[in-house]
Amino acid sequence: MNERSAAESRLGVLDGWRGVSILLVLAAHLLPLGPKAWQMNAAAGAMGMAIFFTLSGFLIANFLLRHDDVVDFLIRRFFRIVPLAWLYMVIALLVMQSDTEFWLANFFFYANWPPMWLGKANGHLWSLCVEVQFYAGIAMLVLLLRRQWLFLILPICIAVTMYRVVNGVHMAINTYYRVDEILAGSVLALIYNNRLGIAPAKLLARLAQLPMLILLLAACHPDGGFMNYLRPYLAAGFVGATLFNRTTRIASAMDNRLLVYVATISYALYVVHPLLADTWLGSGEGILKYAKRPLLFGAVFLSAHFSTFYYEKRWIAFGKRLCTRWNDRLRAA
Repeated sequence: MNERSAAESRLGVLDGWRGVSILLVLAAHLLPLGPKAWQMNAAAGAMGMAIFFTLSGFLIANFLLRHDDVVDFLIRRFFRIVPLAWLYMVIALLVMQSDTEFWLANFFFYANWPPMWLGKANGHLWSLCVEVQFYAGIAMLVLLLRRQWLFLILPICIAVTMYRVVNGVHMAINTYYRVDEILAGSVLALIYNNRLGIAPAKLLARLAQLPMLILLLAACHPDGGFMNYLRPYLAAGFVGATLFNRTTRIASAMDNRLLVYVATISYALYVVHPLLADTWLGSGEGILKYAKRPLLFGAVFLSAHFSTFYYEKRWIAFGKRLCTRWNDRLRAA
């Protein structure tokens, strides 16, 4: 196996992390994770999203470092994210009996900006707003600066974190307070592709992963204080440690078929679960409510499976065909 193929094979650990991230989010939203006073649901949800954003930033930057065609990038992202998101929005906003402002803010992915256009059934879509706004921002950087864009990622990431520090914001869903979690993943991609020298990669390979996990948990906890400002970097560092050193137990645990399957349907799991939780399957109090949780989880996973393999798959394939036509035109020009 040559050096590049060996390096590419390491990316398999990211599938495991994607599975872990969505399971953390589902657990945070649908299960009691200890006494309320411990606030472990909030910590699990924050950790799941921090890992998810790290993976997103890494994969997007890794793609653009190899393929800097902005049109190709945007087509792929559009048909990966938008079809399911818009379908869900139609259903959720009809259920919520939302007005025109809600429809516009959600369909154009700015619902997480004040005054906020989020409710019970669509509140989780704030993360898609952050994602799509990041796509637009990095596409603009690539378009305007070509290869020079990569030199701005780390400064912008630090600037966003410092903006949070200045405003005392530990946790928020606004893009200008949260995008540093995606940008930190993009910095990890720069490290992975040797754009920041070899020292950062060597450091990540030597990091003790269990202490990193403990620090990340502290940075995701509502009582973590200043540690919350370090959450983007600890999440990226933790994932990076397993990416560069796969001999540890934590890294080895990511190489799991079940996690890979969960990762495959993770986007649909995230999108559909709140609406299903708002049905009879998620209703009730106390024991009755949680007695129905297996049925709810079954419905969520079944819906996500069909969405991934029978709905999203068709749109993704269509997007790839459009990209092929676009690239053929470029080569012919």
